[in-house]
Amino acid sequence: MKGIAIAAKIVTKILEVFHWVGTALMAAATVCAAVAPQFVGYFVGFDAKECCGAELEVYGFEVHAAVTNGNVDMKTFLLFGIGAVIILALMAMVFRNMNLIFKKAENNTPFQKDNVRMMKEIGIFSIAVPVIGFIMSIIIRLVVGVANAELSLNMGGIFMGIVVLCLTQYFIHGAELEQEVEGLL
Repeated sequence: MKGIAIAAKIVTKILEVFHWVGTALMAAATVCAAVAPQFVGYFVGFDAKECCGAELEVYGFEVHAAVTNGNVDMKTFLLFGIGAVIILALMAMVFRNMNLIFKKAENNTPFQKDNVRMMKEIGIFSIAVPVIGFIMSIIIRLVVGVANAELSLNMGGIFMGIVVLCLTQYFIHGAELEQEVEGLL
């Protein structure tokens, strides 16, 4: 069991760092889309085809942006980038909390107030990812127009968030039971 906890701490830390790097790169690409569109390609790569557009996707938030003369519509990319930055930051926080939960439970019980709080945050962040995608989809449709961008969402994060929030209730109960037992001793 100890080997799994060590591996989980390492993997969650690596994923957290990758997501923060992705957040920074996407933020730079988004700023470039607004200020200097010719530099966007240095931060992100996409396959832009005249026939079917450019496919932009992050955690189920998917946008097919129009391509004209080999260039992606930067207004669509800018709006997608804003959503992608928020989503990547939320996922970085999910992996951060997972890593901290493993660290805190390493030499102690997992039924701690901080762990319960972090599990609740993981559930909230997981639900927020598709919600942000949905909100950004509406904004893109309003700003760019229905004909210029095709949108798609994956709502799996909502179900995952609900499961984590339900599990949080058991951790709250476990923490209360532990506190009662300590009070008896």
